[in-house]
Amino acid sequence: MGWFTAPDYWLSRLVFQRALAGVYLVAFLTAALQFRALIGERGMLPVPRFVARMPFRRAPSIFQLHYTDRFFAICAWTGCAVSTALAAGLDSQLPLWGGMLLWLLPWALYLSIVNVGQTWYAFGWESLLLEVGFLAVFLGNDEVAPPVVVLFLLRWILFRVEFGAGLIKLRGDACWRKLTCLDFHHETQPMPGPLSWFFHHLPRPLHRVEVAANHLTQLVVPVLLFTPQPIATAAASLMIATQLWLVLSGNFSWLNWITIVLALSAIRFPHTPPPVPGPPLWYEAVVLAVAALLLWLSHRPVRNMVSRRQIMNRSFDPLHLVNSYGAFGNVSRIRHEVVIEGTTDAVPREDSDWREYEFKGKPGDPRRWPRQFAPYHLRLDWMMWFAALSPGYADPWFGALVERLLDNDRDTLRLLRRSPFPPDEPPHYVRARLFRYRYTSWRELRETGACWERTFVREYLPPTRLATATQRS
Repeated sequence: MGWFTAPDYWLSRLVFQRALAGVYLVAFLTAALQFRALIGERGMLPVPRFVARMPFRRAPSIFQLHYTDRFFAICAWTGCAVSTALAAGLDSQLPLWGGMLLWLLPWALYLSIVNVGQTWYAFGWESLLLEVGFLAVFLGNDEVAPPVVVLFLLRWILFRVEFGAGLIKLRGDACWRKLTCLDFHHETQPMPGPLSWFFHHLPRPLHRVEVAANHLTQLVVPVLLFTPQPIATAAASLMIATQLWLVLSGNFSWLNWITIVLALSAIRFPHTPPPVPGPPLWYEAVVLAVAALLLWLSHRPVRNMVSRRQIMNRSFDPLHLVNSYGAFGNVSRIRHEVVIEGTTDAVPREDSDWREYEFKGKPGDPRRWPRQFAPYHLRLDWMMWFAALSPGYADPWFGALVERLLDNDRDTLRLLRRSPFPPDEPPHYVRARLFRYRYTSWRELRETGACWERTFVREYLPPTRLATATQRS
């Protein structure tokens, strides 16, 4: 079948595969370095407790069959090793079937992690990595030219990512329609980056241009992905430029980077493809069968996308093969932050020596400038942003976090930038308070050196001892 392959996209496939392997590496590294405190045997939401009540068919995972922290660590570091090998091009040194199996391994391992990760892994970019990673299995290696149908399905994912995000904005917060959302978003986003303060202080007319450009990129440009070249390449390049703008403006884990990786698959790079024989019949049959399955499964995200009750970031099957995407349908006008403090005083008082725990990414000390962490994902810091929006988001894990801080748990403290207490002197009490944060002005920045100004709002968790750590106000 001469129509089955697209030799002109040989270099596009190569760039896409190597970049996707890099995203896989970041995802597995994030899991390996953070899992013990979050979902480990002594974590805030332990995997053994989760799999005991969750049927395998609803959350298929290798950890449903066996779990220990050691086994999880082996799987996560194996994922890192395989991702590194794929980034180095090992799949091209194997026969076609061997390269496909090599790409299948990180997908299966990461699916196992996501399906037991609970709220710590309930982000759209987890499902996006799995959906893209599954398609990568069938993209082939140096033995065949890239299959047309897989390239089309990659564009189909990119279309749903961008178009779905554009629709959720138009249907959601009125500020997107009024072009005013960026008057607030750079200040209230989950985890600001080192340039977010400057983005916030751009002139308001420029913010209007940013929002209008966002609507154009998400609602018009995605349609052009399905037009002939070079228009499709121009559309993908515009999406990449937009995503790089978002990379500069904040820390959004690997969401922007995997979107860029998707767009790379739609760009036709000028090159002379090497001569290769036609694809084997078994490969054509497998690719076409998988494509038919994915197109059939797509009716659910399409129905969701055109619905007035559109839902963001939802998986429609336990394998995360086809999903819906979107972000920031509503934009907060005010930034709240939960500040956690501890004291070694035997009797907690307002004038006790309360010392603040410092997180790596979320705002804390008003004088500490935000850092760039993305594409690395600080899961606890992100969930602390949700906790500030509503205590309901924190109910499953916040009490466990406080309990581990009272115990000076080593794995939990590794998730933080700094603990105010030495390892052999845990606090007697821990409390949490809610503050309103706002960016300082240019004048305030010059006078104080602080990028944030914060104001106490209310008590979030009263002073709590280890015996009562799981009680909430």
